[in-house]
Amino acid sequence: MSIEERVRERLQAGDTDGAATAALRELGPTVLGYLRSVLRDEGDAADAFSVFAENLWKGLATFRFDCALKTWSYRVAWYAALNLRNEAWRRRGRPFATGEASALAEEIRTKTVVRVARQQQALDQLRQSLSMDDQSLLVLRVDQGLPWDEIATVLAEEGHPVQPLTLMKRFERLKDRLAKMARDQGLVD
Repeated sequence: MSIEERVRERLQAGDTDGAATAALRELGPTVLGYLRSVLRDEGDAADAFSVFAENLWKGLATFRFDCALKTWSYRVAWYAALNLRNEAWRRRGRPFATGEASALAEEIRTKTVVRVARQQQALDQLRQSLSMDDQSLLVLRVDQGLPWDEIATVLAEEGHPVQPLTLMKRFERLKDRLAKMARDQGLVD
């Protein structure tokens, strides 16, 4: 049963708190990731997530399912982020009252922070296990977003040009190898 079906069923049964809890537990981690990306500050993301959780908790009873629950949740989060940015001076002046939704939001945020940190550490270890050439190729293409011809220029040895097509093939093999290593370490399914 999808989260949308579970929430709708609980709302129809009059269990608004159960519906909100299910929605926050299911959608909360991805919404928090979205807020982190948009706000680019862990403290601001945590504050916006608390506001999001409170607004979802209060507004879910009147949600009409005119759009997908996930879409509506992202919209609620977007407005929480906008309000945080627009009223930052007011937010700094008053502490947010901790209610049931805020406590649940904090629990989800804390678990997500720990999980993301562990995943990042594991990915860093995977990168470190690569040769220097492979690490360089990965950083230039993924982290720096350089086009293949520029990467070929960077990685060319004196008197030995590197063909962009060769690098593309090497990169594909590297991605496959990294995916296998990540699966072997339980980082991905």
